[in-house]
Amino acid sequence: MKKTGMAKSDAKKLMGKMTAPGAGGFGNSDTAVVDRREQRKRDQALGLVPFAVKLNGDLVQQLQTLAKERELDLNQLVAELLTKGLSA
Repeated sequence: MKKTGMAKSDAKKLMGKMTAPGAGGFGNSDTAVVDRREQRKRDQALGLVPFAVKLNGDLVQQLQTLAKERELDLNQLVAELLTKGLSA
Protein backbone atom coordinates (compact mmCIF):
# COMPACT_ATOMS: atom_id res chain seq x y z
CA MET A 1 0.00 0.00 0.00
CA LYS A 2 1.27 3.46 -0.84
CA LYS A 3 1.97 6.06 1.80
CA THR A 4 -1.08 8.13 0.82
CA GLY A 5 -3.32 5.06 0.94
CA MET A 6 -2.08 4.26 4.44
CA ALA A 7 -2.72 7.84 5.57
CA LYS A 8 -6.24 7.66 4.14
CA SER A 9 -6.90 4.38 5.94
CA ASP A 10 -5.64 5.81 9.23
CA ALA A 11 -7.84 8.88 8.81
CA LYS A 12 -10.91 6.70 8.18
CA LYS A 13 -10.19 4.68 11.33
CA LEU A 14 -9.81 7.85 13.35
CA MET A 15 -13.03 9.36 12.01
CA GLY A 16 -14.85 6.11 12.77
CA LYS A 17 -13.66 6.24 16.36
CA MET A 18 -14.72 9.88 16.72
CA THR A 19 -18.25 9.26 15.47
CA ALA A 20 -18.73 6.06 17.47
CA PRO A 21 -21.44 6.22 20.17
CA GLY A 22 -20.04 7.11 23.55
CA ALA A 23 -16.87 8.64 22.14
CA GLY A 24 -17.11 11.95 23.95
CA GLY A 25 -13.40 12.59 24.02
CA PHE A 26 -13.70 14.63 27.22
CA GLY A 27 -13.12 11.89 29.76
CA ASN A 28 -16.82 11.05 30.09
CA SER A 29 -16.36 7.40 29.26
CA ASP A 30 -18.15 6.33 32.46
CA THR A 31 -21.47 7.95 31.47
CA ALA A 32 -24.01 5.53 30.06
CA VAL A 33 -25.14 6.11 26.50
CA VAL A 34 -28.67 4.88 25.79
CA ASP A 35 -29.11 3.70 22.23
CA ARG A 36 -32.19 4.60 20.24
CA ARG A 37 -33.76 1.16 20.47
CA GLU A 38 -33.50 1.17 24.27
CA GLN A 39 -34.89 4.72 24.42
CA ARG A 40 -37.86 3.67 22.27
CA LYS A 41 -38.56 0.76 24.63
CA ARG A 42 -38.46 3.10 27.62
CA ASP A 43 -40.79 5.58 25.92
CA GLN A 44 -43.24 2.82 24.98
CA ALA A 45 -43.26 1.56 28.57
CA LEU A 46 -44.25 5.08 29.66
CA GLY A 47 -47.01 5.17 27.04
CA LEU A 48 -45.25 7.85 24.97
CA VAL A 49 -45.86 8.03 21.23
CA PRO A 50 -43.72 10.04 18.81
CA PHE A 51 -45.79 12.85 17.30
CA ALA A 52 -44.19 15.18 14.76
CA VAL A 53 -45.76 18.50 13.77
CA LYS A 54 -44.61 21.49 11.78
CA LEU A 55 -44.87 24.78 13.66
CA ASN A 56 -44.05 28.38 12.91
CA GLY A 57 -40.49 29.28 13.94
CA ASP A 58 -41.68 32.09 16.22
CA LEU A 59 -44.00 29.72 18.06
CA VAL A 60 -41.19 27.20 18.54
CA GLN A 61 -38.96 29.96 19.91
CA GLN A 62 -41.69 30.94 22.40
CA LEU A 63 -42.05 27.32 23.49
CA GLN A 64 -38.31 26.91 23.98
CA THR A 65 -38.10 30.13 25.98
CA LEU A 66 -41.03 29.14 28.17
CA ALA A 67 -39.51 25.69 28.73
CA LYS A 68 -36.24 27.28 29.88
CA GLU A 69 -38.07 29.68 32.20
CA ARG A 70 -40.06 26.87 33.81
CA GLU A 71 -37.03 24.55 33.78
CA LEU A 72 -39.02 21.87 31.96
CA ASP A 73 -38.27 19.55 29.10
CA LEU A 74 -39.84 20.78 25.86
CA ASN A 75 -41.88 17.56 25.65
CA GLN A 76 -43.27 18.11 29.14
CA LEU A 77 -44.17 21.71 28.39
CA VAL A 78 -45.97 20.89 25.14
CA ALA A 79 -47.88 18.04 26.82
CA GLU A 80 -48.92 20.38 29.64
CA LEU A 81 -50.06 23.12 27.25
CA LEU A 82 -51.98 20.69 25.06
CA THR A 83 -53.70 19.16 28.08
CA LYS A 84 -54.74 22.59 29.36
CA GLY A 85 -55.89 23.72 25.93
CA LEU A 86 -57.95 20.59 25.25
CA SER A 87 -59.62 20.67 28.66
CA ALA A 88 -60.66 24.33 28.31
